[in-house]
Amino acid sequence: MLIDQTAAVCEDVLRTPMPDAVWQVEVDRATPAEWSQMLDLFDDASLYQTWSYGAVRWGKENLSHLVLKRNNEVVAIAQLRIVRPTKLKFGIAYLRWGPLFQRRGGELDIQAIQRMARSLEAEYVSKRRLLLKVVPNGFEGSSRAEVFQSAFSNFKTEFRTAHNTYRTSLLDLSPPIEQLRKNFDKKWRNQLTTAEKNGLTVVVGTGKKEFRTFCDMYREMRNRKTFDTTVNILEFEQIREALPEHHRFRILICKQDAIPVAGLVASAMGDSAIYLLGATSDAGLKAKGSYLLHWKLIQSLKENCVKFYDLGGIDPEGNPGVYHFKRGFSGSDVTQLVPFVKCGSVLSSALIRTSLALHDAIRGVRGLRFPKPLSRALEGK
Repeated sequence: MLIDQTAAVCEDVLRTPMPDAVWQVEVDRATPAEWSQMLDLFDDASLYQTWSYGAVRWGKENLSHLVLKRNNEVVAIAQLRIVRPTKLKFGIAYLRWGPLFQRRGGELDIQAIQRMARSLEAEYVSKRRLLLKVVPNGFEGSSRAEVFQSAFSNFKTEFRTAHNTYRTSLLDLSPPIEQLRKNFDKKWRNQLTTAEKNGLTVVVGTGKKEFRTFCDMYREMRNRKTFDTTVNILEFEQIREALPEHHRFRILICKQDAIPVAGLVASAMGDSAIYLLGATSDAGLKAKGSYLLHWKLIQSLKENCVKFYDLGGIDPEGNPGVYHFKRGFSGSDVTQLVPFVKCGSVLSSALIRTSLALHDAIRGVRGLRFPKPLSRALEGK
């Protein structure tokens, strides 16, 4: 019913013009400091739209920033990664978890997202002749998803694959803290109680010292479990260092007898937090510190009026152990919308889609690799 009501509102807004509104589009004018300030205006802000993440992950020379204003007020923003694999005039404009259009404490600004979709198309598809790929920050079945689908209705949607699907457990933090704990799976709750009886202490910080302590435990865990991962700890350290202080990761370290036994790294921006990294040291396998860390983080998020906790992705078949742990929070099993794609250049469209097909065909074959910038863009990273 919520989705139907939202769709009706979208149609009403489109039929009702705002003659007094003056729209302004600014491209690549914002400084890093200005961009950071604008991020703080939005409830749908996330780590993936920070200048620091983009500069470290993709290279600052490959970033583009579009700001939409209505009557001189910022109402939507988008950070994109520009990928041109060759000197030929084709490539991808990649927008991850955006655009942002929900001002803090406000409703979904339907007119802003409609206008933003047209502005993105005009700048990156029509003007720059790129294939525009938008990975929206919206989960299927939500009112936000319906608004995105309406705004980008003249874009194509990618076929869902394992590479473009983000499935996660999303915990609604609106219930009282006592109810949140009561909602945990019984076994998960019992493990938390055990952890609380183990004499553990939790240190919380955002600095280099806390992150280095976490890294030591993460390397121990990697050596112990010998699992494959795309996580680059050094890259996360560079992002942490580049972020403004109030946007830096929340790092929680659990200690037993002054020895680190577990660690957690999360990002909290806008109205949501995202679980990024977790680790358990060799000494902490029986301490159950991970349960206590998540509980302490949830308590802190509640105190700071954060509304949602995204547990950072689930994969029941590929990683059943982690899936079982995250399922214990009793959050909602949600799936992100597949990317929207638009291209006005025959060359960009043909070459990029051929690259996508080849990328999927040879993925995992040793010795066959795409250049890293193109590979990351194709996979939506």
